[in-house]
Amino acid sequence: MGRYVARRLLQMIPVFIGTTLLIFLMVNVLPGDPVAALWGDKPPDPAQVAQIKHDRGLDLPLWQQYLHYMWGLLQGDFGNTIAGNRPILDEITAALPVSARLAAMAWTFELVVGIALGVIAGIRRGRIIDNSVTLFTLLVISVPIFVFGLLFQLLFGNQLGWVTPTVQNSEDMAQLLMPALVLGLVGLAYVARLTRTSIAENIKADYMRTAVAKGLPRRRIVSRHLLRNSLIPVVTYLGTDIGTLMGGAVVTEGIFNVTGVGNLLFQALARREGAVIVGIVTVMVLVYLLASLLVDLLYAVLDPRIRYA
Repeated sequence: MGRYVARRLLQMIPVFIGTTLLIFLMVNVLPGDPVAALWGDKPPDPAQVAQIKHDRGLDLPLWQQYLHYMWGLLQGDFGNTIAGNRPILDEITAALPVSARLAAMAWTFELVVGIALGVIAGIRRGRIIDNSVTLFTLLVISVPIFVFGLLFQLLFGNQLGWVTPTVQNSEDMAQLLMPALVLGLVGLAYVARLTRTSIAENIKADYMRTAVAKGLPRRRIVSRHLLRNSLIPVVTYLGTDIGTLMGGAVVTEGIFNVTGVGNLLFQALARREGAVIVGIVTVMVLVYLLASLLVDLLYAVLDPRIRYA
């Protein structure tokens, strides 16, 4: 197990370098000049623009800029924003806990409700509850997420008044509940469908017939045998979805005025702040890689037949 973990950690290095290089190159080919944008609608001063670019190393060749960025990254320096000259690490550190709380609530919603619906539908395959879950998940997957966001705002915020339509305090967990539900809806649908399919396949397996023939209680058969062996594809999706929830919340955070990483990323794209975009993506890449490693290790916990030599 130790050798496997060490090998996976070494494999993360070229993946991390390749991903950050790709994002760095893509950001630098975007149209627009973030330095010239500091002047707004006024014509920029060419001398001052050139001086700012020189001070920040933006006049260097692209490969030198990347090496300079990676060297600073290894030292924990993400650079400073062009607008405001604030440390990018401080910006991400302030926004990351908000997105982490929002993603954790959405992920828990996916895990609990999605697996519960999938188990019920899989055990009662072909019945009304199975057809209802299938129709519900198809509807959720087919409708864009911003439609659900606006619908939830209108129904639960404006009409019923149960919650505030927009988040006034991003530190308040209660105000993050509705954005978390909207953010986790699509993931819930996929988790439910994956669980339902896996349950429906494994319920016909030989070990299930053997467990029933031994006279084991139904609850133990479902929890210890059926569910445990059916969760591997679900765990794979849930593990990779952690990074998706944190980095893909741009629309949800924009609709509900949540000051998280998604909102910060949207503002950076609008200002063409390449260093901020690359910094956020770098953090998300690390989240993805660590989540992928944890998922692989969890396979051995769910299925004793899986061993890492």
